[in-house]
Amino acid sequence: MLSRGLPQGAVPKLERPGPLRERVYEALLELITTRALRPGQHLVESELAGQLGVSRQPVREALQRLNTEGWVDLRPAQGAFVHEPTEEDADQLLTVRTLLEAEAARLAAAGADAAGVAALEDLCAKGERAVLDDDVDGAVAANAEFHAKVMELAGNAVLSELAAQVDRRVRWYYTPVARQRGKQSWIEHRELIAAITTGDEHRATAIMRAHTEHTRRTYHERERS
Repeated sequence: MLSRGLPQGAVPKLERPGPLRERVYEALLELITTRALRPGQHLVESELAGQLGVSRQPVREALQRLNTEGWVDLRPAQGAFVHEPTEEDADQLLTVRTLLEAEAARLAAAGADAAGVAALEDLCAKGERAVLDDDVDGAVAANAEFHAKVMELAGNAVLSELAAQVDRRVRWYYTPVARQRGKQSWIEHRELIAAITTGDEHRATAIMRAHTEHTRRTYHERERS
């Protein structure tokens, strides 16, 4: 049931006015992405509506949309459940992520300026602080910001659009291994910054490819850890 995955007061009431169905959709997607709503969890419309302070209709519409996008499974006579990704799902997504981000790292090394490098350093420091504080949510958010910044520095709009399509799913898979990746992930980020700073496209590509591969492998090994 819903209460198993959501601590008391974890979900704020949504404010009106605005496109309510869109806001409910975004709220539920964020809860799924951060695993506050866990894979396999039963989603009860009335409970979700109560948590969000809305009627059941926008919740129903949001669940239908999430089902279409593969975040939620609607089962006849049973209801809605958070999708449980298979190992193959994860492998395919994280492999695509490696291809996109390795190219982004190469382009960033080719064109990043001092301001861009400084922004990466700030985000890296933010992530390192989160790891020291054992703040998993903060580390996940900082990791997403760091990779988004590299993508921005790449300066390729099509590449950025493709990366945006997988960004939330990457966060979904990264969250359960964020603590395990911990400090090492940010060491790799520092190495990437060094390669971008010196304009070493080949090294930046190799570092990013190895970095994302480490995350993919850690995800698959998480149950045996």
